[in-house]
Amino acid sequence: MERYLALQKIVEMKSFTKAAEALGYTQSSVSQMIASLENELSMKLLVRSRTGARLTLEGKELYPFIERTILQYRAMQEKALEIKGLETGIIRVGTITSVTCHWMPMLIKGFQQLYPNVQFVFHDGDYSSIQEWIKTGLVDFGFITPAAVTGIETVKIKDGEMLAVLPKNHPLAENTVIPLRSLTTDPFILLEEGHYNEPLESFHAAGLEPNIKYTVHDDFAIMTMVEAGLGIGILAKLILRRTNYDIVCLPTDPPIYRELAIGYKEKDSLPIASKYFIKYLLENADRLP
Repeated sequence: MERYLALQKIVEMKSFTKAAEALGYTQSSVSQMIASLENELSMKLLVRSRTGARLTLEGKELYPFIERTILQYRAMQEKALEIKGLETGIIRVGTITSVTCHWMPMLIKGFQQLYPNVQFVFHDGDYSSIQEWIKTGLVDFGFITPAAVTGIETVKIKDGEMLAVLPKNHPLAENTVIPLRSLTTDPFILLEEGHYNEPLESFHAAGLEPNIKYTVHDDFAIMTMVEAGLGIGILAKLILRRTNYDIVCLPTDPPIYRELAIGYKEKDSLPIASKYFIKYLLENADRLP
């Protein structure tokens, strides 16, 4: 490959001497490389004249193939560096509880079958804190909703429904759907999500105001409080999977959805391991609950 690179530099600079200086070789070494290549191919590739070095007719025909070989070699080197980077890569993720519990285990298991030595560091937060972590570089990327962030790039993953969460003996527990207006009188336990909150946005869009009695940062704590009869809440359907709380979870009218996306500062500046994980995530998004 050094011989091909030397030939390319001579063609570019039209000089054996200048090419040798640019590559850090002696002129004699470069001349020997070209002679070796010409002997291997059994043809003359370059001619020297007072105006400099130039390709022969045979060299002109062969040169495009040499250029492609150099491009493939460099692409191989870049890929090798990427794979090497994944051997000890650390992926720092800003995440929310429902994603941590019900998306990440499956994603990590599949990803580590491909790249077993990559490590993960999770930072659990809300839309506001995760956005800030992305901007300051504490995390490489994070799970957010696009409506809650500014100044970062986002890629949508999927929409998820949110459900009303009621004590089992609540008067509305027998309903199949809960009108949003019916959720404004009971004490409301609000999930702290930062400056943006999907249930609150839905209440306000309908001209309603819930009776917020508690603001809690943990989904499971809200389920425990609802089970104890302290109030009602609205949580993501994703977090309500496989729970054994004695509560009732029902859709609302109008329905409430949250858009889940990944956000990052700049795609090109992401660490290699995070780029690969995001690619893997998007390729497997349809398998996520």
